[in-house]
Amino acid sequence: MKGSLIIVGFFCIGIISGFFHWTPDILHESNISFYALCALMFSVGLNIGNDPQTLKTFRSLNPRLAFLPIMTILGSFAGALAVSMLLPSRSIPDCLAIGSGFGYYSLSSIFITEYRGAEMGTIALLSNIMREIITLLFSPLLVRWFGTLAPISAGGATTADTTLPIITHTIGQQWAVVSIFHGFLVDFSVPFLVTFFCSL
Repeated sequence: MKGSLIIVGFFCIGIISGFFHWTPDILHESNISFYALCALMFSVGLNIGNDPQTLKTFRSLNPRLAFLPIMTILGSFAGALAVSMLLPSRSIPDCLAIGSGFGYYSLSSIFITEYRGAEMGTIALLSNIMREIITLLFSPLLVRWFGTLAPISAGGATTADTTLPIITHTIGQQWAVVSIFHGFLVDFSVPFLVTFFCSL
């Protein structure tokens, strides 16, 4: 829990620093966030490579874990349908389009803004950011309440990058390959599913 709070704390500091322009202009004009993410992924890869048990553990995992991305997608759709019943002002396709972002806020919000306008795009952005923050902050509780795979499903498309460190810290390095596989497939589905529901 402490690690999650530190991560979210840095996220909040970043928001405040950007809002008040406390950072040098070069940070706004460059791809520093991309390079930081690359460094993060390199560090995770280094940890996986330094652990000789990772590959052995992965080979011993249940093959049914290959269906985890599908279950994440179906679970997200179920949640979006439930929300659509609570929000009669929003259509089912609108809620499913937002749910299809799976935490990939940058891409999904752009697509939804183009198809359904800025208001829907903003809702999608906030919804998907909240999904990522919940994963970062509550991964230990998700494991305790729902089991080992819960943080991976909760993270959606982010489990291959931004939430990967907290997930591996919470449930162990042996789940890193599953998390990356899950994140990659869910990530790949986002543009197709979002545009499909937006076009309905």
